[in-house]
Amino acid sequence: MKKYNIAIVGATGAVGQELIELLGVRNFPVAKLTLLASKRSAGKKQASHLGELSIEEFSPEKFTEQDFVFFASSGEHSKQYAPLAVEAGAVVIDNSSAFRLDDAVPLVVPEVNPEDAFKHQGLIANPNCSTIQMVVALNPIHKVSRIKRIVVSTYQAVSGAGQAAITELYEQSKAILNKEAVNVENFTKQIAMNVIPHIDVFQDNGYTKEEMKMVNETWKIMGDSNIRISATCVRVPVIRAHSEAISIETEDFISETQARDILKQAKNIEVIDERENGGYPTPVECSQKMPTYVGRIRQDISCDNGLALWCVADQLWKGAALNALQIAELLIQDEQ
Repeated sequence: MKKYNIAIVGATGAVGQELIELLGVRNFPVAKLTLLASKRSAGKKQASHLGELSIEEFSPEKFTEQDFVFFASSGEHSKQYAPLAVEAGAVVIDNSSAFRLDDAVPLVVPEVNPEDAFKHQGLIANPNCSTIQMVVALNPIHKVSRIKRIVVSTYQAVSGAGQAAITELYEQSKAILNKEAVNVENFTKQIAMNVIPHIDVFQDNGYTKEEMKMVNETWKIMGDSNIRISATCVRVPVIRAHSEAISIETEDFISETQARDILKQAKNIEVIDERENGGYPTPVECSQKMPTYVGRIRQDISCDNGLALWCVADQLWKGAALNALQIAELLIQDEQ
């Protein structure tokens, strides 16, 4: 079995940490794993399936002789350094938004457009977390009858905003229970026992950048910019795993029974759809799980060819690290 040299840029961050774990969980054939982070993290020890490794200070010189470089850092960092990794001969899989809408860079969800991964010129973009789980859930239906319209509302976990956001939810919850003052730093309003209909910056059209990511990225991944899409992205006081309420309109009628059967047969989708108490997926049981979960499948009674469904996935796994690793797995499948 051929093995590969892997480097992770941003190895101490949330996505970087999940990548380290998943390389072991999925038995990716690693020859050497190089963990790169800021100077303040250099020298720290990191457990991995290859044993204890030392975090190394980031330097473009570390790209030499790497087969894959996963970027789990900021978009600005990716813009500056990802091209250097490509020049060094590595395939870069970037988790930031820096290259997602670049026409020369494939934007890939393996269950939806795996063929695009092989069109890369050294760089592949990993989509936004909310977009990934939505297109995984909708593409099997789209292949049966083209989707004309999507209306989606997201319920996004605080871990999507980083470790500081998780800490803030814990601290605010503790303060409320102890009847103490609540401190707000990482969100625009209190997140504990609240919901915030605002993720990322507002755009001129009134949508936020996060919402427009779902529009533009879905068009690119599904190869159809004529799909009408409206998104409302909401932060909720959940630690991990995003949920989405999705309504679609298809060109031809698809019954809820047909839709349920289509999704049950689809790759990496788990259908939990019983019309009884607890007969649907929620973030608690979907955290640190690999599938995209779908439930609450029903006819959308507001239009003739409508379907409504509920979708949950771990945004640090399928929405980030897992999807990135699956892209690499696509590229090596003929060499194993």
